[in-house]
Amino acid sequence: MLTTGKIALCVTLFVVLVSLIEACVLTRKQRGSATPFDWYEVWISLADLVGRKLLALLPLSLATPVFALAWDHRIFTVTLDSALMVFLLFIGQEFCYYWYHRASHRMRFFWATHAVHHSPNQLTLSSAYRLGLTGKLTGSAIFFTPLVLLGVRPEVVLATLTFNLLYQFWLHNTWTPKLGWLEYVFNTPSAHRVHHASNVDYLDANYGGVLVIFDRLFGTYVEERDDEPCRYGLVTPTRSHNPLVVEFEHWVSLARDIASAGSVWTAIGYVVLPPGWRADGSGETTEQLRQQNLAGRRAMPVSTEGR
Repeated sequence: MLTTGKIALCVTLFVVLVSLIEACVLTRKQRGSATPFDWYEVWISLADLVGRKLLALLPLSLATPVFALAWDHRIFTVTLDSALMVFLLFIGQEFCYYWYHRASHRMRFFWATHAVHHSPNQLTLSSAYRLGLTGKLTGSAIFFTPLVLLGVRPEVVLATLTFNLLYQFWLHNTWTPKLGWLEYVFNTPSAHRVHHASNVDYLDANYGGVLVIFDRLFGTYVEERDDEPCRYGLVTPTRSHNPLVVEFEHWVSLARDIASAGSVWTAIGYVVLPPGWRADGSGETTEQLRQQNLAGRRAMPVSTEGR
């Protein structure tokens, strides 16, 4: 009889196997090209996956007591006994995921973990399971507390989130073209390529898990453009092949900024404000990078060739 643990193991092995098959195909395809396939990116993702599986054995989640408190004070008790209730759970979970994901990009405390997922300088299926070791420690699952408060059992909420992340596995590739009308509703490889791009025009976009309806509703949807090829990785690329550096470099830089903040409010700013924020205004937040990019475009001389 298949237990939950056995099913999870089978899914993990399947995901890893498919990502390794893709890696082998891309290695052969890109051999001799200007950008050969980087197997170090795969090894780092595998190290992250193994590390998270080991940490899962320890009771370190900050979300667990919060979920327990929310369940004890739930407003209703939800029973998933109809297609409508399952659909409402799906939409509710997608809404919570959108705000969790948006906060992971817009608050440096959560970005310190999420940056690990964006650190690969090539987008492949193995990028999907590089999620960062410190997710449970930061309590990022707290964003799904409203579902528990409404009466959905915590284990059901977490299972739904797992299915959401499993759907996103196939989105991490560069070889799937745009999918027509599906692009208007669903998160697709094209939409997710934009999300992983470090181009200024693509930063902080397409936060949805399965859907992009909340991105369209809240103005964070950006379409992939033929004239703007995606450049993957972080704005300041991670070049290290050391998994520990990849996992903790953003926590180290955050701790360094807090230590040198000079005031409590500045220290808090480094924690809760967007990555790149600096108290003296000299930082490189998404907004500042876009202003600089726009200023650069305006300063470029206008070509009259062909007129």
